[in-house]
Formats: sequence, C-alpha cells, structure tokens
Amino acid sequence: MNRLFFRFFVLVMLSITAATFVIYFVFARLFGDPLDDIARRQASAQIFLLEQYVDRAPADEWLGRLNKVREVSEAHFDLIPLDQARAALPARQHEALERGDVVLDPQHKAFFRRVDLHGDRYIGSNEEAIRAYNLPIDLGQALTMEIVRYVVVALALLVPIALWSRSHWQALQTLSRVADEFGAGQLSARAHLKPADAVYPLAERINAMAERIQGLLEAQKNLLHSVSHELRTPIARLEFALELLAERAGDPALTKRIAAMEGDLTELNDLVNELLSMSKLDNAQGPQRTLFELEPLLRECTDGLHPRPQRLHVDLGERLGSVDGDRRLIGRAIGNLLRNAQKYAAHEVALRVRRDDCRIEIAVEDDGPGIPEEERERIFEPFYRLDRSRDRATGGFGLGLSIAHKAISLHGGHLKVEQSALGGARFVISLPDGVLSA
Repeated sequence: MNRLFFRFFVLVMLSITAATFVIYFVFARLFGDPLDDIARRQASAQIFLLEQYVDRAPADEWLGRLNKVREVSEAHFDLIPLDQARAALPARQHEALERGDVVLDPQHKAFFRRVDLHGDRYIGSNEEAIRAYNLPIDLGQALTMEIVRYVVVALALLVPIALWSRSHWQALQTLSRVADEFGAGQLSARAHLKPADAVYPLAERINAMAERIQGLLEAQKNLLHSVSHELRTPIARLEFALELLAERAGDPALTKRIAAMEGDLTELNDLVNELLSMSKLDNAQGPQRTLFELEPLLRECTDGLHPRPQRLHVDLGERLGSVDGDRRLIGRAIGNLLRNAQKYAAHEVALRVRRDDCRIEIAVEDDGPGIPEEERERIFEPFYRLDRSRDRATGGFGLGLSIAHKAISLHGGHLKVEQSALGGARFVISLPDGVLSA
C-alpha cells in the first residue's frame, strides 16, 4: 500500500515538472522567451534613458545627450558598426535589430539597437548601432524566483493531494487489514468506515460479501456437523441389527453377505468420524497448546502404522526439542501423511525431520507414482482424489490430506507437496519458530 501511494506521489511530482516545462515552451513560442522579458525589466532604466532622453534630443544634440548618459550611468554605452552588432547576435534576432528594436543579449548582460534607420542623427548613423553592456541583469536571481514560484504552486497542489491521499490510504489500509483477517479465517472481520469516506461504498459491498460468505460457510459447517451426528444413530442401529441377524443366520452365503454389510457400515462409520474431525477443525479458533517432546510423538506415529510390505526409513535428526502446540492435531497430521504414503509407496516410505533456529521441517516421502504438478494444490481439498485413486481400497475418503493441512494451518505452519528424490511424492510440514521450544 505504501508503494502504491509513493508511486502516486512520484507521478504527481513528475506531472507538475512536465507541466512547468510545457508552460515555459508554450509561452516562449507564443509570447517570446520569458527570460528575455525578465532581462528587459531589469534593464528597463537604461532602455528608458535611451528611448526617452537620448532619442528625443534634436539631431545636433543626440551625441551630446548620449555622452551625458555615459557619464552618469553604471552601464557602458558604445557606438559600434552595424555589422559587428549583427555578428554578436543570433540570426533569429537580426530582423528585430533591422527594425530598430532594442535587442537583448541576457547572457552577456547587454543590448543592441540601431542608431537610426535613415542616417538622420549624424552622417553614417544608419550603419552604426548602440551597444549597452554591464547592465544590471541577473538571470540567476530571476531563475531562482521562477523556481520558488513553481515550488509554491507545486506545494499548493501537493498539500490537498496529500490530505486526500491520506484519507484514501487509511481507508484502503482498513480494507486490506479486513481482507487479511477474513482470509486468515476470522469470518467476523468487517470494515467500519465513515459514510464520508470515498471508498465507503466499496467497504459496504465487501462487508455484504463477507456476510454472505460467512453465512454460507456456517450453514455448510452446521449441515456437515448435524448430518454427521444424525448418521451415528442409524449406523449404530444397523450394526446392532446385523449382529442379531448374524447370530440367527444359518446360511453361509448369508453370513458372508452380512460380513460385507458390516464392512460397509464400518467404512461409513469411519467417514462420519472423519467428517466430525473436519467439522471440529473448521470451527476451531485455535489449537489447544501444550508443551510436548516432538521425538516421542513421531515414534508413536510410526509405531501406530499398520504393517505393510514397504520398508519404513526414519531419520529424526538431532536435538528436536519441544513443540508448543496441540499434540493430538500435529500427531494426526503426521499420521495421515504416513498412511497416505503407505497407500501409494511401491517399496519404501521415509520420514525425515530437520530443525534449525527458526523452524522445524517434517518430510514424508514415498517411491510411488507421485502427484502431477497441476494437481498439487487441489489434493488438500476435501473429498478430492486423483483419478488413479478412485478405488476406496487405496483412495480413502479424500479427507486425510485436508485434515492434515487444516491442522498444520491452525499452528501457523505450512503443508506443501513436491517431487521426492525417491520418485514419488514428498509432503513437507513447516512449523514456524512461534511453536518451537528449546
């Protein structure tokens, strides 16, 4: 946000600077160089003496008055050949000199003017020019005055712009903070702005959108939680009924069918338990933190795995220390990742843990088929399964990775998936220093 308004400030300053140059060149094109006007004003006393005192003298007194002016004026007045005056001036000013105008040379603090056009002052006066130099022309001071003038104008523009931008910046900061809080799971976050704020209509629309999203998510959570609880009762009744039926069944084929139905009910019961776990994580405001040793938890996760033909390689590193977090949730996340790796591994599953001063990294790898790069973000969505795992025998319910992701996120950590050196998938849990303890 600060970068946005810094760019806006720089843009305004560049616009004012560009406008200053444009104004200068336009005025110079239409009305002449402003610096010439400044120099003419500064040399106005000498020009006045020439035009109002010397030129108004009769022809036979013109040179006498010029000499008197030369005696009293600090500027120097000379008579030079007209060709020398032409040579001292740029070509664009020759026309004005030929007309008899006073032509300024601000750079050399001088001006030139023909004595007269027809030789009426004295013999040969039409071929001579007056050169006045050492004039009180100070363009440096004039430029400073112009710069100060434009700086004052720029500040006069920037002050209201800064005040206007500040109010916008504060309002946008509020919206940005609300967006961050809402994205972090604080669904009750709202933007409270005054109706006079320029972005107030936008804030109201964001608040209305947040209300709708919060309502939809809460309705979804309540539905999931209610359905999960309501399913428990009929599942329990069916299990009891199947047990009674199995006791009285004498047909082996019927007994086999009853066993299959019991397996289906067990699967359905597991699904309900997963849904309830998901619902609890969605409604959790934060983990129930306690200080626990990390290495014993990792040992429990590996010991609790069902025996499989794959080889399990465990590398826990050194000095894992303690973690300040929810032991059950972190253990659930690691266990889900290990069981997921077992499902797809061909020959080997690896658990590697590394810790440094600022974070702890827990990696679970397998040598299975891996996960395509375009699918790596979606696998953490509830009920999402890759095409090759549609079979419930290997694919589960599609909730294990989602539960692991939510459990780690509640601790401020991250769970990502990448390519493993073993050839399959590599799931990496990163816990920040806020949950670490020596």
